[in-house]
Amino acid sequence: MSKAKSWLYAFRLRSLPLAFSSIITGASIAYVHKLGYLNWAVFGLCILTTLLLQILSNLANDYGDSEKGTDNDERIGPKRAVQAGMLSFAEIKRGIIVCVALCLVAGIGLIYEAFKDISINSSIFFFVLGLGAIVAAIKYTVGKSAYGYRGMGDVFVLLFFGFVGVCGSYYLMAQQLRWEVLLPAFTIGAFASGVLNLNNMRDMESDAKAGKITLVVRIGLEKARNYHRLLIILGFIAAVGYVIADFKSSMQLLFIITIPLFRKHLVAVRSVENPRDFDPLLKQLAISTFIFSILFALGQIIGLAELV
Repeated sequence: MSKAKSWLYAFRLRSLPLAFSSIITGASIAYVHKLGYLNWAVFGLCILTTLLLQILSNLANDYGDSEKGTDNDERIGPKRAVQAGMLSFAEIKRGIIVCVALCLVAGIGLIYEAFKDISINSSIFFFVLGLGAIVAAIKYTVGKSAYGYRGMGDVFVLLFFGFVGVCGSYYLMAQQLRWEVLLPAFTIGAFASGVLNLNNMRDMESDAKAGKITLVVRIGLEKARNYHRLLIILGFIAAVGYVIADFKSSMQLLFIITIPLFRKHLVAVRSVENPRDFDPLLKQLAISTFIFSILFALGQIIGLAELV
């Protein structure tokens, strides 16, 4: 395999639709609340920054799990780049450094474009928030205090994929923050936490042996299945709650046509007996979340068109 393909493999591009769902959701709400206006430069920089942060997280996970011996022959999921011998530790480390630099450049450009001549305080806040996102992307598996090894991964996924991703992108484009935006932010964060939960259910046995104490390792497989169902159901309830709180048109409920996708997913999760069978469900949930965000956005836009 060529180096270019090895790097693309390490980037784990299949995880990107999940990251983009946060930006699409936040941007669509901003579009509606700004009565049909969207700063496309800010939107594009949000997408770019999110892309780089997700790649950074994937590279850091590859490095951290391989360094700690968690990525070994007992791991069920796809082999990571270091584990498979595609890239060395030194190469992955250099990739992380380059990605951090690119995240900073993209993030600073995003902050400048969003707040130029408007608010220095908002600029400082989002710069600090961006630094926090970079640290969180790295510290999930890297270092002695990696929070992914202490059962805190779900909390950080909910925070950054949900509240920071959706509310942050909304504020960058709308220059305001309304409490009801927290509801769809929770939805996307809950679905993203579901993807992590599937990953941890798949790797429960190998994680436990390697000392990676995920939430699934703590509570066991059956409770993890119930937790997974709760994430999906509460996510939908929160999205419906947002429509009720900010009702403009019944078209805002367009996302409910994804319910059969999520119902089929939950049935599959409940019926899994071999941990290997959790693996395809990760991609399924990530794509379902992306479709949900697209339909949520379309419902918002169509609802505004009907209103005006």
